[in-house]
Amino acid sequence: MSFVLHILVVAGSSAQVVASWRLEVIGLTQSEHMPKKHSPLPPQLGVRFSTSQAMAQGLTRRRLRGNDLQKPFHGTRRTHADIAAEKKRLDQDFGPLALSRRRAEELLSRVLTYMQVMPAGAFICGRSAAVLRGYPLGAARDRRRKDDLEVGVITPRTAPRGKGVKGRRLAERFVQIEEFKGVPVMTPATMWAMLGRELAQRELTILADAIVHIPRDSFAVRHPERADATLADLQDAIEAGPQKGVARLRAALARARTGSASPLETEYRLDAEDAGLPTPELDVEIRDENGRLLGISEFVYRRYRLIVEIEGDHHRTSREQWNRDIEKYRAYAEAGWEVVRLTSTHIRGRRTAVGIVRTALIRRHKALTA
Repeated sequence: MSFVLHILVVAGSSAQVVASWRLEVIGLTQSEHMPKKHSPLPPQLGVRFSTSQAMAQGLTRRRLRGNDLQKPFHGTRRTHADIAAEKKRLDQDFGPLALSRRRAEELLSRVLTYMQVMPAGAFICGRSAAVLRGYPLGAARDRRRKDDLEVGVITPRTAPRGKGVKGRRLAERFVQIEEFKGVPVMTPATMWAMLGRELAQRELTILADAIVHIPRDSFAVRHPERADATLADLQDAIEAGPQKGVARLRAALARARTGSASPLETEYRLDAEDAGLPTPELDVEIRDENGRLLGISEFVYRRYRLIVEIEGDHHRTSREQWNRDIEKYRAYAEAGWEVVRLTSTHIRGRRTAVGIVRTALIRRHKALTA
């Protein structure tokens, strides 16, 4: 903001001077419109670095205060150019579970920045470990704690402290550590057990399903060896010793399954079980009478020749997926199957999913026994 003073001098016989004052408010001066130019950073520093590394390369404290650098943690810097490039890249992801991937990638960037000053022997734990791996946690919980990077150490070491860091000190028997994308992080099983102290039973089951999910390759072949952990691994983590939330952990594990590929699938399954619906098969290959593979579906009530499909938004936005779905459902119908298609609105919004499937099961039962 600047103030411009205009003085008008009027000549006369008395040489009287008349001053005219005008205050003009200008939002920004020209110099303020122009971005400040900073000296280039040494290329060996990279896009994230510690202030001690930077000063060893000859950067001054004044340069480290430049507005082209973010200061996410005490003693660290990250370039705003890298942040902008990451945002542009993540904005192009519209595939299934894109939100989980975005949170994971953003957190990974923060973790890699913090690692410039992370104490030796420290590791990522708790919620941060779950988000980093792309596991499902309640979005509201994530938003409330998005600035807290949970960093653990083994007792008797001192837990780290500082801006944006929540230090945790854990007994060695409860912790197993592995490297994930270059980051020391708790294993999925020990991380899950640690979260027993703060997650609800339903949330723990949803998380367990994600951890023990057995993926398929591009040829639809299941690979148990690619699961992040087994049900037995989760049981071992519970049995590591007395810990908070152990009752919730046991109850949650009793309802975990290896065949759920998304949180929505687990949520529907739990709701259907609670409502007393028949137990479906999960992640099933549907074949015709000649053994030809028609498709793979999330829930199959074989006795009723009924299939339940949980459809994310990519089934609507992807033309390729949409066309595949049409062909698959046509083949299912020709083979004598009925398909019930559910979305998040049915499961989380209106909560009508169970009623829809119950009605379909009753109808199928009448048709098959008539």
